[in-house]
Amino acid sequence: MNLSKLKKFAQNTRKKLLDQIAKRLDYILSHDDEYLRAHSIERDKIGKFLKEKGRDQFLEEVAYTWFNRFTALRFMDARGYDRIRIVSPAEDETQIQLLAEIKSGNIPKELEPYKEKIFAYLNGKISSAQPDREVYQIALLAECNYLGSVMPFLFEKIHDWAALLLPLDLLSSESVIADFQREILPEDCKDVEIIGWLYQFYISEKKDQVISALKKNKKITKENIPPATQLFTPHWIVRYMVENSLGRLWLNNYPESSVKKRMEYYVKADREEDFIKINDPSEIRVLDPCSGSGHILVYAFDLLFDMYEEQGYSVKEIPALIVKNNLYGIDIDKRAASLTSFALLMKAKEKDRHFLERGIFPNVVYSEDVDVDLREIGISLSPELMISFSYLKNARNFGSLIPVSDSVYFEIREIIDELESGKYSGLFEEETKNQVILGLKQLECLAMRYHCVITNPPYMGGKGMNEELKSFLKKEYEDYKSDLFAAFIRKGLNMVLKSGYNAMVTMQSWMFLSSYEKMRKEIISNTTIITMAHLGPRAFDTIGGEVVQTTSFVIKKSIQNYLGTYLRLIDGRTEADKRNMFNNKSFYFKAKASDFTKIPGSPIAYWVSETFLNLFEVNDAVGRKVELKTGFTTGNNDIFLRLWYEVPITNLSFLGSNKHVKWVPLNKGGEFKKWYGNKLFVVNWEGNGKEIREYEGSTIRNSEYYGKAGLSWSKISSGMFSVRYSEKGFLFD
Repeated sequence: MNLSKLKKFAQNTRKKLLDQIAKRLDYILSHDDEYLRAHSIERDKIGKFLKEKGRDQFLEEVAYTWFNRFTALRFMDARGYDRIRIVSPAEDETQIQLLAEIKSGNIPKELEPYKEKIFAYLNGKISSAQPDREVYQIALLAECNYLGSVMPFLFEKIHDWAALLLPLDLLSSESVIADFQREILPEDCKDVEIIGWLYQFYISEKKDQVISALKKNKKITKENIPPATQLFTPHWIVRYMVENSLGRLWLNNYPESSVKKRMEYYVKADREEDFIKINDPSEIRVLDPCSGSGHILVYAFDLLFDMYEEQGYSVKEIPALIVKNNLYGIDIDKRAASLTSFALLMKAKEKDRHFLERGIFPNVVYSEDVDVDLREIGISLSPELMISFSYLKNARNFGSLIPVSDSVYFEIREIIDELESGKYSGLFEEETKNQVILGLKQLECLAMRYHCVITNPPYMGGKGMNEELKSFLKKEYEDYKSDLFAAFIRKGLNMVLKSGYNAMVTMQSWMFLSSYEKMRKEIISNTTIITMAHLGPRAFDTIGGEVVQTTSFVIKKSIQNYLGTYLRLIDGRTEADKRNMFNNKSFYFKAKASDFTKIPGSPIAYWVSETFLNLFEVNDAVGRKVELKTGFTTGNNDIFLRLWYEVPITNLSFLGSNKHVKWVPLNKGGEFKKWYGNKLFVVNWEGNGKEIREYEGSTIRNSEYYGKAGLSWSKISSGMFSVRYSEKGFLFD
């Protein structure tokens, strides 16, 4: 796949769809012709949705819906999964095969109800300047509705209101469908992974907008959490996580399994004595609580397939067993959850050509706000379940983090069965019943316990969180509230069975920073770190992840005296470098997590020697000899900081030497440098920092130390530790 080409295509297509659908919307709302009068009910629905969602959100949803559907249709065409190609020509042809078949008189059975109208357009009984266009739109919508019976999560029945907004031009060389034909080639569709890349690239510009707004102190709304936090996981990191959790579970039970041969990123280690016994692969449950486009679950499918095959199952029966029994997904973005389900069905169809006809749907749910007063409609829940249900009012904000005890699983299941069997029929509206079922099915997935929880969770610090999310984390994840990824580490451990595995790729900050100290101590005290690939910067450089410094790990939910295996890959300059370093044993370290507690703050310092660890037992920490202090935060360095040569020398002075100057030298860390240096910045400290103190987002700390001589170092660095002398007169941040 040419990723740069796909990124450009996805971004351009988003703009094109938004523009065309917006123009179509404006026409519908401002014109009054015979066709629109015949669809006045549908036009009224559009007006209702606009009022509920707002114009921008509504357009985004409609455009994304059609992008997902065209992507799915093009993928199935390229793989030969359709009886007739719906958005692509047959080989060596130019006209879309579906339209060509209709014009030759071959009407697919799903188009039979529209046969008379189709031929009326083609033979001129219904006058139209572009009959082919009218016929193809009818056929496309009918095919989408038909696919809704086998993939309702992606092809929900399209009512006329959505059809009204479909771009009129679907057949010209400049149409969106023509773009899909040109830019997504059959060779791009050899692997369903392309679905994930297109999802990532489609939302990339929206992500940039949200991050830009965040820099202006605008919080991230629940609607914008998906684009703000979505990060497509490189395939080798997915394999590392899946092979060292799901694969390890299998090899603990079957040490001689041939499945080991396919596990290129499995870290060989001693067989664990304390493991979950597996008699049959159908017993295994794997969850991705932030499933995105399904990349992790798709690879888990491959590994499970080999396990079943090794146990003697037939190739045709395995896909159904995996989809029904083994794989579970949750996402706060309905469209992402749809792509997860689609990706899993395509994997199943790859092995079983008739899979879509079997009526088996993936165990994937999306987080949807549900605001129903159960007491008012006569449904009684246990107090514990009632608390979980109350959080569903903000499900799109809290997602998989909603706390649900495994003790209420059977209660949830019983109420769902009663609702679906009609026990409460006539007591409340059908729409209310469906809302309650939707909410309970979200909680059901969260109440289950899994052998493996594997995910790349969202990364979002407190600065970006909206108030509802921040308050929720403070209440439910007190020691993990600094970042969403930290809360997901806690949640993952909650959702795995005893001796199960929690495998994630997260920011590395939790390994070292003081704000995560309680979290580290809890992990070290109550779990076992089996393996960790410390990735550092640029592990996601295919999609511009230079800044994010990450680590991937597998934690076992049990305590045992175990030497974990750590891979120090932080010096790899690219994603490919890190992948290539994986098999070099010189980057491997062995460590017991309990030894980390010998170091103040319990950092995950897996690379240090036993001699180094012993130093802490016989020597004082620096903090007992000197005072360690952090300085101020401006809230916006672009406003308040300058390089020293950018300001008039007459208006610059050391702190305390001239109280009337505006600019004061600032000690701001910087690149690796020993002993002295990095004295580049000055800060606006006029009036004792009056403007900074009044700026929203600023924090003034330890001001009694400003201007004193001391030693300083950079707060964050993946290089060596270096201390520098700072003379009197400097501020520090």
